Amino acid sequence: MRAILLGMILCLTLAAKGLDVYFIDVEGGQATLMVAPSGQSLLVDTGWAGFNGRDANRIAAAAKLAGIKQIDYLVITHYHADHVGGVADLAARLPIKHFVDHGPNSETGAEPDARFKSYADARATTPRRVVAPGQKIPLQGIEVEILAANGNVTKSPVKGGGAPNPLCASVQRVADDTSENSHSIGMLIRHGKFRMLNLGDLTWNKELDLVCPNNLIGNVDVYLTTHHGSNGSAPAAIVHALRPRVAIMNNGATKGGVPANWDVVRNSPGLLDLWQLHFAVAGGKDHNVDERYIANPDPDPAKDQGHWIKVSAEPDGSFSVSNSRNKLLKSYK
Repeated sequence: MRAILLGMILCLTLAAKGLDVYFIDVEGGQATLMVAPSGQSLLVDTGWAGFNGRDANRIAAAAKLAGIKQIDYLVITHYHADHVGGVADLAARLPIKHFVDHGPNSETGAEPDARFKSYADARATTPRRVVAPGQKIPLQGIEVEILAANGNVTKSPVKGGGAPNPLCASVQRVADDTSENSHSIGMLIRHGKFRMLNLGDLTWNKELDLVCPNNLIGNVDVYLTTHHGSNGSAPAAIVHALRPRVAIMNNGATKGGVPANWDVVRNSPGLLDLWQLHFAVAGGKDHNVDERYIANPDPDPAKDQGHWIKVSAEPDGSFSVSNSRNKLLKSYK
């Protein structure tokens, strides 16, 4: 009887908590920290190496703010410097309990080999899992489903997906990208009715495979812009089919946030707001959102203080977005 009562209390406690997601500023890379209702944590990528441990320090600061003392799962979407570079620096600051990646590096050469070796050395004594589309990462309180990994994408619709996509008729495929970008891990995160999509740096044709001829994903509440809002990713056929209520652009001042990609996201049907980690210099006044929705509006790197954007989601599908720079908080029913 006591065990049943304790179980009921635990369930009620988890039900009362939401999902918190910190989009950490790593200057145009990715570091997305998720804290599940259970208190378990999942970090997607670690930003850059170097800069006196700048990105690892920012991740550790966000973890402290979130009240966590370890990273339960570290997902490395792919092995480019702005995603995997900070692993060794982070491992020196926070315990990492499990590593998740897509398998061997698809790129070779002195620089990619050195990056991959640094990553392999950092995870050498820690449990590691190589994932494939259709698999899930076991976090209590949320569902993390893999949609893409190692150049492969899911062939079956997820719950809520599968409808024909009329936007496919007007989109053209491009030359296949064979870089690490196309091998990115992409995932759908669910917390009750709330849905968030993170496709790493997945590129054009792989994205089309997820939504053409049928949209295997369905609609999402929050969309993290693919590839930082860069060319070669995020055709309208996927972004507009997703119908995100809110988009978060993890761009840098001079990386990502290109006008053409910004236009696709900003014009997505049903979009309520676009939030940016940085003012995009290439976009100018006409291709950046209102400054209130930008975490780091000053393009001068010397004045960047690493402000983050946070999403807090409830299982009924409602969520809020906040800007750590100006404390702007906006709720979405």
